[in-house]
Amino acid sequence: MSTTSSLFGSAIPLPRATAKTKINPRHHLPTIKMSNSNSNPITTLTKLLWGRSLPPQLLVSTVRTTWSVAWHLMMSQLAPSDPTGRYTRPASQFKTPTSLNLTNQNLHLYIGLPCPWAHRTLIVRALKGLEEFVPVSIAAPGIDGYWEFRDSTVPVHDNDILVPSLDKANGCKTLKEVYNLRRGGYNGRSSVPMLWNVNKKEVVCNESYDIIELFNSRLNDVARNPGLDLSPPSLKKKIDEWNQIIYPSVNNGVYRCGFAQSQEAYDSAVNELFSTLEMLDDHLGSFRFLCGDTLTLADVCLFTTLIRFDLVYNVLFKCTKKKLIEYQNLHGYMQDIYQIPKVATTCNFEAIMDGYYGTLFPLNPGSIRPVIPSGSTHEVLSKPINRESLSLVGSNC
Repeated sequence: MSTTSSLFGSAIPLPRATAKTKINPRHHLPTIKMSNSNSNPITTLTKLLWGRSLPPQLLVSTVRTTWSVAWHLMMSQLAPSDPTGRYTRPASQFKTPTSLNLTNQNLHLYIGLPCPWAHRTLIVRALKGLEEFVPVSIAAPGIDGYWEFRDSTVPVHDNDILVPSLDKANGCKTLKEVYNLRRGGYNGRSSVPMLWNVNKKEVVCNESYDIIELFNSRLNDVARNPGLDLSPPSLKKKIDEWNQIIYPSVNNGVYRCGFAQSQEAYDSAVNELFSTLEMLDDHLGSFRFLCGDTLTLADVCLFTTLIRFDLVYNVLFKCTKKKLIEYQNLHGYMQDIYQIPKVATTCNFEAIMDGYYGTLFPLNPGSIRPVIPSGSTHEVLSKPINRESLSLVGSNC
């Protein structure tokens, strides 16, 4: 999930006092008296200008044109696109060094709870039992779009729930400051997830798939669950094949829908997305996981998009053809993974919704967060589901 620029600042707050109209009998001119009622002064002003009718056509046209220009300007910073309006995700700049002995490093993970790419790393870290060896600092999207650190204002009744935190490794206020601590500084995208070498003050990696592969296989000497292999050699080829389908059409596909800057770009992305979801739903009617009876990294990558689908993408990103809960097998598959021990504690639904609806100003100018869909609550996702019966050892997936 890319950061946005400080272009998305807040508007100047309006006073709460409002206007009431009185006619001065001496001059027969309207005068405005401010009161302490809950009326909006902008509403009062518009009533004075044109009563109950709609604003003049010229004003509507001018505002619409101005907003369209401003929207394209903001979207060009938030979501770079090609000449046809298709969203093009920038590549990560720090790949995992294959020769580095990571068990000797003092590692720290930086993530943001709304981000599906960062969520991948939280899940694999938890499943492998790396919480003690790889501490985490949780950034939250600020009003200017940058990832920032702060004490959580949400009361936590369950110590397992992840909430935004201070920077536990460097004491920085923003993730951009952390990136700038590396030798020579840094002027690129300050994205999450990011794996940090505390001793050397250097970025180890900020490519999510590299990080989950690293957590899966290169830290077994310090993992509490070293026997778990989410990318076994026998399934490596199938995992890669699934990732080549899921990443462009689903993981990045929902962003291609939400960040499309032309109708043509949106139509192409949304058709590809739902064609792929239909295929996945059909496949998962016969198999418990993508590669049969074994949970793999491909499942982790698909899950973090699915868990956000009805919460965010269906509404905010215009992925409206169907809700995920309408796909019986896909929704059941998501429930199945959610119920794996430690996975549910990595899912903070309120933080996810706040991060999207409250931060992506060009897509949601009012910052109004809708209610959590009934099919996406912890209570529904925790209901027993018998997908174990689909487990077919050695089947062709």
